[in-house]
Amino acid sequence: MVAKRFSLSQALIMLVIALFSLACLFPFLMVISGSLSTENDIVNYGYGLIPRHITLDSYRILFLGSNRIVDAYGISILVTVVGTILSLIVNSMGAYVMARRSFKYRNILSIYVILTMLFSGGLVPWYIICVRYLELKDTIWAMILPPMANAFNMFLIRNFMQSIPEDIYESAKMDGASEFRIFGRLITPLSVPVLATIGLFVALAYWNDWFLGLMFIDKQELQPLQLLLRTLISNVDFLRNSSNAAAMQRIMPQIPSESMKMALTVVTIGPIIFLYPFLQRYFVKGLMVGAVKG
Repeated sequence: MVAKRFSLSQALIMLVIALFSLACLFPFLMVISGSLSTENDIVNYGYGLIPRHITLDSYRILFLGSNRIVDAYGISILVTVVGTILSLIVNSMGAYVMARRSFKYRNILSIYVILTMLFSGGLVPWYIICVRYLELKDTIWAMILPPMANAFNMFLIRNFMQSIPEDIYESAKMDGASEFRIFGRLITPLSVPVLATIGLFVALAYWNDWFLGLMFIDKQELQPLQLLLRTLISNVDFLRNSSNAAAMQRIMPQIPSESMKMALTVVTIGPIIFLYPFLQRYFVKGLMVGAVKG
């Protein structure tokens, strides 16, 4: 068996990529190290790749209210899964209409979608519509529906669909296929690379969102994970900066607020970071399709 030889340029490229990958990995390792470090080590020595003294106090304090964290995890997972699926359906259907050259009003629709990217009605009218007219207050849909349709994602999908040969549409039409059948059976399978990419972006946005929960959710059982953890950190910072009670001043130095922030990052990043390995092959396929068509 002949061993594969690499040229000098290939070796240099691989070395640069390896160094860049390590550089991207360092912040994540520092976050894990910070979550396992004592508060005094962080204050005196800062963050490092290896904790000087390993402790699990941050995780113990964090999981004192484990029931609420588990419930918040369930809400965030539900919002992310349902929101991502509905967002892909809505955005891909809008992109399909704008990509169809036979659609008479596709340019008008494209201009309308672009206007939503350039102008906004404002926060107060948006809040009034969601609460008074759509009645989304204290419902799970308040965290799913508002960001579901995204003009930028729609245009990305549209550009990909425009690269699909028009002959596919025409041959399917000649065989008597309806628009829904063409979209579901032909265009959607061909658009899996771009849908996987957009799906990852949308899932990250839903998972990391806390603003919608802060705006619309008052019930604790409906709070998403990010909002719950943000509230926890805000309460800890408030108590540390409060000087109303001397007893509180004696208690608060024992709470590792800095390492708790790192522990919160580890807790929240866990599930979403496993999405990329499942979608990586679609990214590669998308790059190959663009290279062949380019």
